[in-house]
Amino acid sequence: MPYSYQTDEELEASTNRWMLVGVVLLALMAAVFPFYRWYEPSARTEAREAQAVALAAEGGSVWQTSCSSCHGVNGEGAIGPALNSKQFLQSATDAQAGTLIAVGIPGTQMNAYSLDHGGPLTSEQIRSVVAYIRAWEPDAPDVPEWRAMLGG
Repeated sequence: MPYSYQTDEELEASTNRWMLVGVVLLALMAAVFPFYRWYEPSARTEAREAQAVALAAEGGSVWQTSCSSCHGVNGEGAIGPALNSKQFLQSATDAQAGTLIAVGIPGTQMNAYSLDHGGPLTSEQIRSVVAYIRAWEPDAPDVPEWRAMLGG
């Protein structure tokens, strides 16, 4: 016995309307996508810059409590070397500076500051100190003898 197909005109009309809505939405998304591709990179750049500023601001307070007694209030050097110098900032990567802060420098007064190595700072705080130090770079003075310890 052959199957007879009955159509529901109201269901058919509703389905066609929803398919039309879907096609219109798809076309709108396709039309808007180039504008999104144009806008998004600048929005991400602005967000990265805002995050760097916020991280450096946090790093400033960590610097004042944990680093300034040895490296000077503005990184000019005291017991420890001057970190606010073109020579240091151009030669050390962020990863290197973070590692030096985290694990310290054996044989010197520079202790490990990472919680993982018995220090008081979290990895986020260390990143913030590195961002704070890096913010000095545009105006950093020329200090060829940046490694010289003034007080020790």
